[in-house]
Amino acid sequence: MPAAMVDTQVHDFDTALKTAELQGPGILLLLFLGDRISSVGKSWCPDCVRAEPVIYKVVNEAEKPITLVRVYVGDRTTWRTPDHALRTDKRFKLTGVPTLVRWENGSIVGRLEDHEAHLEEKVKKIIS
Repeated sequence: MPAAMVDTQVHDFDTALKTAELQGPGILLLLFLGDRISSVGKSWCPDCVRAEPVIYKVVNEAEKPITLVRVYVGDRTTWRTPDHALRTDKRFKLTGVPTLVRWENGSIVGRLEDHEAHLEEKVKKIIS
């Protein structure tokens, strides 16, 4: 079943999250990624480039309805700032991208960090 995908930036993330939470039954995943470089069509983040195809494959093959909110954290310089909004957000405390989060009832119930978000079996486990 193809996933519903929603793209958002840091500045409108909370609104997008609230909207996604209201979309009804199904799994809600948040995928935090480095921004895409328009001239190459890929993220500046090599781990994101490696993980994205795996994550999209798994969520689109899932038998359950999934909403995937892709949250673009900014360019490399913006992301590296210690006081980046998503690094300091008490709900997420991001340390790296990509980070894949399963979100239920206002909290994290599953999480894959940058070093494991490309592993198909772990992505399957987070949605099972």
